[in-house]
Amino acid sequence: MSTLLPARTGNAALAARDLRHVWHPCTQMQDHESIPMVPIVRGEGAWLIDADGRRYLDGISSWWTNLFGHANPRLAAALADQAQRLEHVIFAGFTHAPAIELAEALVRITPPGLERVFFADNGSAAIEVALKMSFHYWLNQGHGEKTRFIALTGSYHGETLGALSVSDVALYRKTYAPLLLTPILAPSPDAYEGEPGESPAQLAARRLGELRALLERHAHETCAVIVEPLVQCAGGMRMYHPDYLAGLRRLCDEFDVHFIADEIAVGFGRTGTLFACESARVRPDFMCLSKGLTGGFLPLSAVLTTEAVYAAFYAEYNAGKAFLHSHSYTGNPLACRVALETLAIFRDEPVLERNRVLAAHLAQRLAPLRDHPHVGDVRQTGMIAAVELVADKRTRRPWPAGERRGLRVYLHGLEHAALLRPLGNVVYFMPPYVVDTAQIDHLVDVATAGIERAVA
Repeated sequence: MSTLLPARTGNAALAARDLRHVWHPCTQMQDHESIPMVPIVRGEGAWLIDADGRRYLDGISSWWTNLFGHANPRLAAALADQAQRLEHVIFAGFTHAPAIELAEALVRITPPGLERVFFADNGSAAIEVALKMSFHYWLNQGHGEKTRFIALTGSYHGETLGALSVSDVALYRKTYAPLLLTPILAPSPDAYEGEPGESPAQLAARRLGELRALLERHAHETCAVIVEPLVQCAGGMRMYHPDYLAGLRRLCDEFDVHFIADEIAVGFGRTGTLFACESARVRPDFMCLSKGLTGGFLPLSAVLTTEAVYAAFYAEYNAGKAFLHSHSYTGNPLACRVALETLAIFRDEPVLERNRVLAAHLAQRLAPLRDHPHVGDVRQTGMIAAVELVADKRTRRPWPAGERRGLRVYLHGLEHAALLRPLGNVVYFMPPYVVDTAQIDHLVDVATAGIERAVA
């Protein structure tokens, strides 16, 4: 029996088959009694095409993974070539050229001092690795009392139990709270939360003072501080000043705790530099990468760390210091090969320079929304932009979550050839880097009309 659905099968038939058996992520499945399930059969650059031939401009890079377009021929060719050589091999005691070359390439392009690469297969797994590795480092150093982590309010790091433990988005965390570790929460430097007249840099300085106070009380029991550099994505595209990262690095050094940078969503050019940490010229102790690492083709993640961390695990077998973490698909050759080709596109093409032009155009197009009576904020960092919808502009009073205003924007987008998937009442843009200015215009025009529909 063929595993490929026949081309003549349309949206309605495929959606009905899907809903008989498939359970989708981050979804109340009952919603699909009224909200369409959209079967996608083909991708083409920044476009997705459904089974009825309708096209949708992918304004969110399919959950922030896609960098260089769907069905990118260069990435597809690398994948096809590797599939004819080696699809997978156990990564304990064995290795292969794509993983070796990818590790070498990542060490070259990430902040100096990150010398060791541990592969996993998704973003949440990378966070699990970093948390366990930080804790285990301190244990191996004779500091078993360090068992806690500091995270920012409004943070999101994934949905496995460890990653969820250092997250602070109630939608994801509340139900599973009895199963989770309890993090120490530091106030986010989110510029939207600043006092009237307070600049993002001033707010960052104030929040660093509050973090210092937390470390003075808790550093003795703290393994690491974990942050999403510059943009707290799933928490509502909250953005902050790079000074916070520089200050965080200094505080981590002063109080002898690790700095974990979750660059899973913000890495690979999203914020204007290749990695968000570059904006503050800092090197974390652990850098977690995924999503754009393979250009959106295959699941893969990597945790980069220092030689000092690696050395704390390097000992005779009987010392019991080895890092115990594994995934069946660790270092998968197909994913590593596609990741290498993704990095080669950055090397061969002026990606970041082009992104700056696109980001400037996006900023110009979004600027008029600042005056909208139901827009509390328009913010942007590189190729990530967000529009905060509010019930009252003066007080920034939000719409009640149960009214699902953002859903109205999503549905309007589907009706007008755009994939927009707001985070609650935050309409955001994170398109693939292959969009042109006309496509950005289309996304903004559709979103603007969707906002009018949402606040009506």
